[in-house]
Amino acid sequence: MKKEHRLSEIVKRFRGKKICVIGDIIADVYIFGKPYRLSREAPVVVVQFEESKVYPGSAGNTISNLLALGAHVYPLGFIGNDNAGKKLMQHFSRHKNIDLGGLIRHNGETVTKTRILAGDTHTSKQQVIRIDKDSKRPVSRSEKAILMKRLKATAPLVDAFIVSDYGHGTVDTEIIDFMRNIAKKKVVVGDSRYGLEKFTGFTIITPNESEAYRLSNLDEGHDINIVGKTIMGRMELQALLVTRGNKGMSLFVADGKIYDIPISGTDDVTDVTGAGDTVCAAVALSLAGGADFHTASRIANYAAGVVVMKRGTATVTAEELQKAMEGNK
Repeated sequence: MKKEHRLSEIVKRFRGKKICVIGDIIADVYIFGKPYRLSREAPVVVVQFEESKVYPGSAGNTISNLLALGAHVYPLGFIGNDNAGKKLMQHFSRHKNIDLGGLIRHNGETVTKTRILAGDTHTSKQQVIRIDKDSKRPVSRSEKAILMKRLKATAPLVDAFIVSDYGHGTVDTEIIDFMRNIAKKKVVVGDSRYGLEKFTGFTIITPNESEAYRLSNLDEGHDINIVGKTIMGRMELQALLVTRGNKGMSLFVADGKIYDIPISGTDDVTDVTGAGDTVCAAVALSLAGGADFHTASRIANYAAGVVVMKRGTATVTAEELQKAMEGNK
């Protein structure tokens, strides 16, 4: 079987695969406008509001990518009872292949990242500023207990797990210990902005290049292969996939093999927002579908190549993924 045909067969297996995503679900808010004059109050441009949109971000974007690729998704996380949380629930409710029972509502605010984009009518709008709002309300012990109970109930039902930790308190030590034990039997993909070193014993983790250097405690003068070997030597992983922007990806496997995966598509990137979430989704689905680590990484590379050509928090469909792979034959 030709390699590209093998990739296509794996993608066809995505539909109906059951994936659990546990992590920090945030609201990505986009405000679009048109610059039309200088402010009299300060040396800044005044932007005339045109529209706003809310998309699931962070672990929410991973969930959206899984749904777009045909999976049945079991999300586990916290969402506030505010307007942003309401819009997230409305967004997820439009999908039939999602179990909403693991989305725990609380009385605090939903974590949001608000991006203001401005541009003329017939030009691409550019990001002017991003405003982040964290939830000031810590997750209570009772809420964490509910989440843990639902995780234990979900574990026997799914084919693979993604732990998506953006540092907002959902993923704690108890969850990590539980997932480490699950990784002995099922696929567990780990992605964390600040705590990758805690994911020892997971199936695979997917840091970007700068995160990998921090994790290895080596400076950026070291070759990426040294970095990868250092991480693999410490963390008892089955594999490590480092995403490297326009340099593609580097895959390290427990048997000592190293694979350099060239960038898919053009390096004239539109927007890298959420590309790491797309990689996690594609890797988890590929491994759940029987792919080896190299095949799963190549599929994820194609998926990332599609999504970085879209503006904002974006997803890739199975059809788009198949088309990207066919275009590379």
